[in-house]
Amino acid sequence: MTRLLYAIGRACSRHHYLVIAAWIVLAAALFVAGQRAEGQTNDNLTLPGTGSTIATELLEDNIPGRAYGANPLTIVAPEGKFTDPKYQEAIAATVKRLEAIPYVSGLVDPLSEEGKVLFSEDGRIVYIPVYLSISPGDLSESEAQRVLDAAEPAEAAGLEASIGSYVGSQLSQPSTESSDVIGLAAAVVILLISFGTATAMSLPIVSAILGLATSLSIIRLLEGVIQVPSIATTLATMIGLGVGIDYALFIVTRHKQQLAEGLEMRESIARAVATAGGAVVFAGFTVVIALASLWVAGINIVSTLGFTAAVAVITSVGAAVTLLPALLGALGPRIDSLRVRKDEAAVTAGAQHGWRRWGERVAARPRAFGLAAVVALLVLAIPLLDLELGQNDVGAMPTSTTSRQSYDAISEGYGPGLNGPLLIATELGSAAEAETVLGGLQKAVKEDPDVGAVSEAALDEAGTVAVFSAISKSAPSADATVNLVERLRDRTIPAALSGSQAQAYVGGQTAGYIDLAAKISDKLPQMIATVIALAFLVLLIAFRSLLIPIKAAAMNLLSIGAAYGVLTAVFQWGWGASLIGLDGAIPIVSFVPLLMFAILFGLSMDYEVFLMTGISERYAVDGETRLAVVDGVGQIGRVIASAATIMFFVFASFVLNGNPVVKEFGVGLAVAIAIDVALVRFILVPAIMVIGGRRMWWLPGWLGRILPPFSIEGEQYFARRDAADRPD
Repeated sequence: MTRLLYAIGRACSRHHYLVIAAWIVLAAALFVAGQRAEGQTNDNLTLPGTGSTIATELLEDNIPGRAYGANPLTIVAPEGKFTDPKYQEAIAATVKRLEAIPYVSGLVDPLSEEGKVLFSEDGRIVYIPVYLSISPGDLSESEAQRVLDAAEPAEAAGLEASIGSYVGSQLSQPSTESSDVIGLAAAVVILLISFGTATAMSLPIVSAILGLATSLSIIRLLEGVIQVPSIATTLATMIGLGVGIDYALFIVTRHKQQLAEGLEMRESIARAVATAGGAVVFAGFTVVIALASLWVAGINIVSTLGFTAAVAVITSVGAAVTLLPALLGALGPRIDSLRVRKDEAAVTAGAQHGWRRWGERVAARPRAFGLAAVVALLVLAIPLLDLELGQNDVGAMPTSTTSRQSYDAISEGYGPGLNGPLLIATELGSAAEAETVLGGLQKAVKEDPDVGAVSEAALDEAGTVAVFSAISKSAPSADATVNLVERLRDRTIPAALSGSQAQAYVGGQTAGYIDLAAKISDKLPQMIATVIALAFLVLLIAFRSLLIPIKAAAMNLLSIGAAYGVLTAVFQWGWGASLIGLDGAIPIVSFVPLLMFAILFGLSMDYEVFLMTGISERYAVDGETRLAVVDGVGQIGRVIASAATIMFFVFASFVLNGNPVVKEFGVGLAVAIAIDVALVRFILVPAIMVIGGRRMWWLPGWLGRILPPFSIEGEQYFARRDAADRPD
């Protein structure tokens, strides 16, 4: 790999304008193609074999107009009541406009005899249940907007209209621009401090932005081919921006170091790509492996999020080893122009001396430092024991979104349970059972103490498939609703259908998220084991040591466990929730910890690779582990700290996003990076390496013979090359 990367770096630096132009053309072409594509996001909760999926499939085949539940178009009268004739005229006009929409398969008119129950007791709120023939995954933003726009007569009469369910979700996607700007601003400041010149600072920023733009356009194109979740682009932005800047930072730092040592410009670029770039490729490969392992879970929404995030990482690596050397070649000696300080060499030397002193301090008392770090990690992980996986909570969305407005109005007028109705899909043995069996089932469900109401049943043409809604007294995300679903499935429905041929399934979005949480809980241990096994194999080949990969896996588990603990305390317990724009505690969405594990394990391996590469290079000189640790920390400490600080601010900036799921990712990933670098990379890893000494590099002879030779930064390749270039 070293020879290939060296050739790539040299070619890109030599033909820099051609490479830069190619990247710009590629990014522009993909952007235009993405804008013209008709793809759309799809939060697919399909889980084969689960009750919610069976219910949806049964209704899709027999009562497609009721398969996805109702979208409540909520109308609030700020003044007066709906008995006012002008308000009733506005509702009638709204109903007429809704009925004219071709994909509206049905609705209940509030002004009809059947619709009287749709008014709140105080007469200020009414909702229109709107059924669509379009599934949540196939509904476009323009189609969703047309449904909401049908309420224009109501708004013209002074009423306030909003819509919930999956139509509201499609129209309530918070923007990420402010988070992007803050993350980039923090990166600019940190890079200026690291490099001392505005020119050098701009290189990682340009490389990361162009790489990110390319990856986001690719994801946009993928929306027309696969089912891409709505949060995919935000997650890809977080990861792509972070790793894109970090990877470029390592390469530019190596290039500047080599220039200071007197290496010729183009040779320095090529070597920086081959050495630091080799570590970048290897680190990116470990992140991609961790993300790709999400396919093991067999959950579509999780697998696709992992895949789209991997696209962002791959593109970032590609930009770092091709676009970045082209930019370096185009700048040439001007890389040190626009200085913000004149004593760069002294600052760099001082920083290395400071990190070396820290390494010496840890190496002098490794057991004390190691024990303190472990205790701190375990204390932070304590809340993890109380972790519960939940679902998206619309009640935590910004009040400016239509989905939150509808949620609040319905909660006020009818109780929170109406925001997440449970669909009871029933397959009857015969049409004759419709009255007796179905009626008995409805009665049994209604008698449950946590059920507030049960709707009338809708039957297919043959009279053998029926569906009705059960409204919980609790919010969709509440534990009581989860218990209700489990009780209905395990006791109420089987008892009510005993002795008949009928079968019933609990479906709807609320039940779908409950099934997703259960599925993830089952798959999480398997996924963790898969990621650890793959990472162990990769590090085993890279460092030719049996204990270093074991140490890395254990340290990463401790670090991620501590991050999970903080995530639980902030969101599930509500500690400091108001500081991040939340009203209180909210559920931790089931797929967040799963994706966090893959992302964090991969990113932790990045810093492990960079740190251990520096240590192993020094260890190869004289076989002295303690000195190798001190030199490695001194050499690479400043760069890792800068990279981690950038990553922290990029992730933390997404806390400003209104989507509570994005907030959970932002807090979880930012805290995890801070914990990993502060407690693991610069305390626990050096301490364990010093305690282990030469034993840390042990490898059984038989294993060493079958492992392929591998060098991350190509030390042997350049040693042979330099030896051949020396005059005899």
